[in-house]
Amino acid sequence: MFSFPDDARWNDGAAAVEFSVEIGEYRGVVRIRRQVFQGLLEQRPTPERCLEAFHLCRSKFERATEAKLRARALSADGNIELTLRDFRRDSSAARLG
Repeated sequence: MFSFPDDARWNDGAAAVEFSVEIGEYRGVVRIRRQVFQGLLEQRPTPERCLEAFHLCRSKFERATEAKLRARALSADGNIELTLRDFRRDSSAARLG
């Protein structure tokens, strides 16, 4: 069973929202870069707006994370990078206001 601790935060260095994911022995970090939010938001993607959008659509980001883990699609550092394509695979995904 996947576990998503409530620890979403903005990483200035990566210009991304990050949150943790755990399953069994695996502990990883999920990154959603500002460019992803630029494709989802109708407003300029400031760190605050990115975090707000993450919380509004958290379950969709978690489902995208689960899909990447099932496909074993990890980044070079063993973590997960969600792209706009990953988010849009959810057929109910729409532009965020």
